[in-house]
Amino acid sequence: MADSKLYLSRREFLASGTALGFAGADEADAPWNGAAVVYKVYLSAKRAGWPRPDMDLKQEIREIESHLAELQKRYPRHIRLTGGETLYSPEEVEQWAPSAAGADAILAFNMTTGVFRTLDRVVSLGKPTLLFARPYAGHDWCHASAFNQQGKKADVVASSDFGELDPYVDVFRTIHHLRYSKVLVMAPPGRKHGNEGYQKQFGTSFSFPTYADLKAAYEAADIQEARRLASAFIKQASRMIEPTEEEVVSSMRLHLGILDLMRREKANAITIDCLGGFGRGDLVAYPCISFAKLNDCGQYGVCECDLESTMTQILVTSFSGKPGFVSDPVFDTSRNEVIHAHCVSATAMQGINQPPSPYLIRSHLEDHKGVSVQVLVDAKGPVTVARFSGPTKFLLSTGEATGNVDDERGCRTKIRTRVSDARKFLRNYALVNISGVQPTNTRDLLHRVVFFGDHTDMIERLGRLTGFQVLREI
Repeated sequence: MADSKLYLSRREFLASGTALGFAGADEADAPWNGAAVVYKVYLSAKRAGWPRPDMDLKQEIREIESHLAELQKRYPRHIRLTGGETLYSPEEVEQWAPSAAGADAILAFNMTTGVFRTLDRVVSLGKPTLLFARPYAGHDWCHASAFNQQGKKADVVASSDFGELDPYVDVFRTIHHLRYSKVLVMAPPGRKHGNEGYQKQFGTSFSFPTYADLKAAYEAADIQEARRLASAFIKQASRMIEPTEEEVVSSMRLHLGILDLMRREKANAITIDCLGGFGRGDLVAYPCISFAKLNDCGQYGVCECDLESTMTQILVTSFSGKPGFVSDPVFDTSRNEVIHAHCVSATAMQGINQPPSPYLIRSHLEDHKGVSVQVLVDAKGPVTVARFSGPTKFLLSTGEATGNVDDERGCRTKIRTRVSDARKFLRNYALVNISGVQPTNTRDLLHRVVFFGDHTDMIERLGRLTGFQVLREI
């Protein structure tokens, strides 16, 4: 398992050069960056049949514990294993459950056959539950698929190799990250966001500051610090084309205001109705630079008040260490290509601690006002394209990035991808809309989030353990 690059130590974080985006008093100690708490439990019948009637249960548990101790040693910052009781009947689960209530997930072992009713009670608690079934331990692993079909949060590993638990360390850590993340949602009053479903599904918390709150933070920001940051940002750019230096200063001042707001709210993510807010005069500047800097350092800034894309980034970036690029996809079936375009992009798309791509300082494409960033993402290789469609459905496709697109049509940053079948992708696009009701908001069907790397396996594991269905668009 690759060490997740999102979870930088304080020294690594400051050395990464991304500290302009740092929103917390100490990011390394933030609750969303803590180790996942995983509660162990052993399930046994009172009288063993399989694997053998004279099995030494205590000795078998000791052997498992020695393997788990090695797992803990390999990933001390990622996982904390606790618990270890043995349950012999479903009736014991109710009394045992409070001890596991604070855990992020449950790691269960079926020690004998005949433990389905106990396992079902454990899974029905609603806590993500991974069953590790060793060969000959019993037959109750076969219920895992049925659990998923019922929407329960469960997965199974059937193996003699305890190394097959390693990929689940990042899964557990992502579950913890989702559970303790906090998202600031900023939009006009009265708009419905659907955050209740995500809070119920993952435990993520939400707060709803107003444009007035952000304006006050902007006005309180240190103008000299904003000028210093703007000067550095301009110096590091390949070119500055449309914006003036004062517009960049204003964007950096907004960035400082956003950081202050996130710090006070103890949040690691923010999504703003930015196009509408700037057009109405609710925002003094576009937040494109701020969002780029947040995404570069493993936090989350997402445009257009898009909660689905925000949750998608929190899910995938947390285990991959790769920032997400929210896009308006453009199809060209004649070339079997999809071009992903938007005016907000991280510069470190290949990894939070990887060298940034060069960038141009541009105006926002749709009105030629304010400041945005055109990132020249020339990286090539596999990409994952995804988006939540509500908390229980997750749209997924993969492709191959072939390079940057420099074209004045469409949003500023563009990544060209080749897909296996663009026509099929086009037909399947937003296939989750099976109700037949036509959404009135095109964005809710259009947006996808691009991540470098093929993250299919991890997303599918997370789907099984947190209760969302993965729908392949191609």
